Amino acid sequence: MDSPSSPRPSFFERLSSLLLREPEDREQVLQLLHSAYERNLMDADALTIIEGALAASETRVTDVLVPRAQMDVIDVNDPLSEIIPVVIEAAHSRFPVVDGDRDNVLGILLAKDLLRIHLEKDFNLRDWLRPAVFIPESKRLNVLLREFRVSRNHMAIVVDEYGGVAGLVTIEDVLEQIVGDIEDEYDFDEAHDNIRLDAAGRYRVKAQTEIEDFNEAFGTHFSDDEFDTVGGLILRQLGRVPKRNELVEVDGMRFHVLRADSRRLYTLVVDPRREAAEAEPGPRDGA
Repeated sequence: MDSPSSPRPSFFERLSSLLLREPEDREQVLQLLHSAYERNLMDADALTIIEGALAASETRVTDVLVPRAQMDVIDVNDPLSEIIPVVIEAAHSRFPVVDGDRDNVLGILLAKDLLRIHLEKDFNLRDWLRPAVFIPESKRLNVLLREFRVSRNHMAIVVDEYGGVAGLVTIEDVLEQIVGDIEDEYDFDEAHDNIRLDAAGRYRVKAQTEIEDFNEAFGTHFSDDEFDTVGGLILRQLGRVPKRNELVEVDGMRFHVLRADSRRLYTLVVDPRREAAEAEPGPRDGA
C-alpha cells in the first residue's frame, strides 16, 4: 500500500499508463493529445493532423464528395474541339467521361493525355479512358485513402444505394479533411465576418463575399451584373481557378490569393495601404 507521502504520478507516468492499456474511448485519446499539446510535447499542426486522421475514420464519403450537379464531366460523343475548352476552363487533371447521362460513366480522362491525342489522326476518346473506380457513399475516408494509395487512383465515382452517380471524390478531397485546417489562422467562418482586418493592417476577404459588400467596404465600383461574389470576379478575370499565393489585379485593385485548391477559391488578401501608396504621385522636384 502506498504511503501518504508517495509522490503524485508525473505526466509521463500517466501518459505511459494510458498508452499501455487499451483506451476506453476516443474522447480519452483526444484528451491525452490535448494534454500533450498544452505541455508543448507537440505543436498545433501536429495536433490538428492527428485529430483529422482520427476524424477520417468516422467521416463518410458522402460528407466530402463533389455533388453530381457540380461535377465537370466530358461527354464521349463530343468532338475534340468542344472537349479541349472544357478541360482548359475547369483546369482539373482528371475528368469523368460519360455517355450522354451522368449515371453512365465510362471511365476517366487524364488531361495530360490530350497532349498526345493531338498526334492521333483518327481520334477516338474511348481509347484513352482509364478505368473508373466506383465506391458507395457510406465508405469511410480512412479506408478510401488506403485504397487510393494501394491502387494509385486519385479519383473515385460515388454511387448511391440505387446505383446512380451521387458525385465524385478525389484524394485531394480526402487529404484536405485531415490537413486542411492547418491554416486555421486564415479561416473565419462567421457569416458576418466575410471581410476582416488582420494585425498587419491587411484585409482577409472570403471569396464568397458579395460584390456589393466589397464595393461598400473598399470604395470600389465593380459591377455585379455578371457575377455576385468577389470569387466570381477573380475567376472571370483569370478564366481559371487561381493558385495559392498568386497575385491577381483587377481594375487597379490587387488581390493576393491566400487559400485555394484545384476546385475552389476560398480566401483573398487586400492591402488598401499599398493601393493608396501606389496611387499617390511621387514628390515634386524642388519640394
